[in-house]
Amino acid sequence: MDRASNFIPGPYQELVDAKPIRSLAPMFPAPLGINVNQSSTPPLVCVTPVGQFPVGFGSGILPTFGSTTAFTTTANGVSYTGYTNNGAIDATPISAYKTRPGIVSLDGDEPYSGSASGRKSKRSSGSAADGSNGVKFKRPKPVYKNFVAGKELAFLPPSSSDPREVVEAVHMTFEALRRRHLQLDEIQETSKRADLKAGAIMMASNIRANVGKRVGLVPGVEIGDIFYFRMELCIIGLHAPSMGGIDYMSAKFGSDEDSVAICIVAAGGYENVDDDTDTLVYSGSGGNSRNSEERHDQKLERGNLALERSLHRKNEIRVVRGFRDPFCLTGKIYIYDGLYKIQESWKERTKSGINCFKYKLLREPGQPDGAALWKMTQGWIDNPASRGRVILPDLSSAAESLPVCLVNEVDHEKGPGHFTYASQVKYLRPLSSMKPLQGCGCQSVCLPGDPNCACGQHNGGDLPYSSSGLLACRKPIIYECGDACHCTTNCRNRVTQKGVRFHFEVFRTANRGWGLRCWDPIRAGAFICEYTGEVIDELKVNLDDSEDDYIFQTVCPGEKTLKFNFGPELIGEESTYVSADEFEPLPIKISAKKMGNVSRFMNHSCSPNVFWQPVQHDHGDDSHPHIMFFALKHIPPMTELTFDYGVAGSESSGSRRTKNCFCGSSNCRGVF
Repeated sequence: MDRASNFIPGPYQELVDAKPIRSLAPMFPAPLGINVNQSSTPPLVCVTPVGQFPVGFGSGILPTFGSTTAFTTTANGVSYTGYTNNGAIDATPISAYKTRPGIVSLDGDEPYSGSASGRKSKRSSGSAADGSNGVKFKRPKPVYKNFVAGKELAFLPPSSSDPREVVEAVHMTFEALRRRHLQLDEIQETSKRADLKAGAIMMASNIRANVGKRVGLVPGVEIGDIFYFRMELCIIGLHAPSMGGIDYMSAKFGSDEDSVAICIVAAGGYENVDDDTDTLVYSGSGGNSRNSEERHDQKLERGNLALERSLHRKNEIRVVRGFRDPFCLTGKIYIYDGLYKIQESWKERTKSGINCFKYKLLREPGQPDGAALWKMTQGWIDNPASRGRVILPDLSSAAESLPVCLVNEVDHEKGPGHFTYASQVKYLRPLSSMKPLQGCGCQSVCLPGDPNCACGQHNGGDLPYSSSGLLACRKPIIYECGDACHCTTNCRNRVTQKGVRFHFEVFRTANRGWGLRCWDPIRAGAFICEYTGEVIDELKVNLDDSEDDYIFQTVCPGEKTLKFNFGPELIGEESTYVSADEFEPLPIKISAKKMGNVSRFMNHSCSPNVFWQPVQHDHGDDSHPHIMFFALKHIPPMTELTFDYGVAGSESSGSRRTKNCFCGSSNCRGVF
């Protein structure tokens, strides 16, 4: 064979345009059926559903917050210099940045170009850089937004935004993707992990918060926040491993370098002791194989070694505790419980006969309650009489299936003004005289993807709820099965008509009168309650009097509520986003002054956790549907339930008078 340097093509041969290996963009596996490439240039995608994520994985495209402090960290035996936010360690070694020209960071920083060996490459001193072919190219400006069907969609707030808003935006996008994938999987009758699919898309699309590891607090993540999947912890920067319980990093403490633990998840996989809410005895990792013949003693390496070094370094460790999901027999709820420090460690033999490392952690004082609040509310659910400062054990007088507790821990007010508790809305005319709703002919229950299901077709071809009763996406109107349908009451398309399923508490707020909260955790998309009262004639009511406090109108909510559906465009589907200019209000108005339920106590917030959704099930007059409330995001126990009353001065608000807002959120509009 001729050497390449001496080769001359014959008349029937041609040269192949062969590129050197280092010029090819590497591709890594993505979930089956998902196109994570949204551009003509192949992205650098690294999906790691198992084990430790690389340090700084996915860095360089998300905002950072607060003041910065220089630090030195080590990854793979090489020392790097980085910066921390508000003093927290943000370890992002250059070796993690195997970027190509065109990858940019949201905060405007130019990325390093990586080499196969992971060594640093010099940054260009000018505004232009050399391409692989020697041609100068101009670095693109940071881009936050996607353009879909002529609409500009901002998945993340600007980098100067409150970190909490960024974390919530990332989390809501993940949930929207997960719910949609779950909906598609149920149609195809597959049981693939929708959470891993959503996480892979988020990673590939560079939609993450708090990229890079750090010791201590994570900006935008609050103690008491709840999660249902490990992948949720990954995308917000709380805990990098998607399965491992110990997250760790190598950093310098003065002139010394050490590998220390930064976050642990106590989820019950090992014999952890967590009865005391301020103390946790955590078991090390390894040796706990499902096959008893493969069990072996734990080794002092990796995460176990990092925990041992944290004992001597006395660094703070984030702790996430796992509890059984009260609404799912096989599910878990993860609660961020704040910062701990390791006090002591030892080795002991477990029930399975292996030697296991044990670490005793004590919670740092002065932090808000996390797991302690969870255990307290679970105690109230088991024994409502144990709840203190109760004015009335059941405000609903048994109108609801579960009692509604009335509590005042603020002042001496004995209760709200007189009203009649009603669990159903009162229309101006009997339901029998209203337009009937066409029913389906499904036997037993409606099935996802059934083209013969009339109710499914009314909802655009998809059943609106998952098998667990969670709303997949917000729509102009949702049609549930009703009396005209042949399916049974066990049909998944009969969610809101089954009534309240949570333990509510009406409580006295400090500056907004009475409010509403719940003892249970509420999952994003879960049905909460209906806005009941009297449907009023808009031509006869005076909206300038005090009754305005209890009148519900379908005013356009704020931007956060409109983004509940964010995500379909990331998997090639048409965007369902509706802007404020496109929003069309309905003529229905409901007064809860004289009669109503717990919904009349929900206050306004410019950063709400609840949204309203029109639903039909007992009549076909779409201008006067039922107004149902759903969770906009995961809501921890004892968090006040709020929804956006609407933008003051908008056309849809009609003559509703404006009021000063006391919601206290970082993006408060001042009035509503």
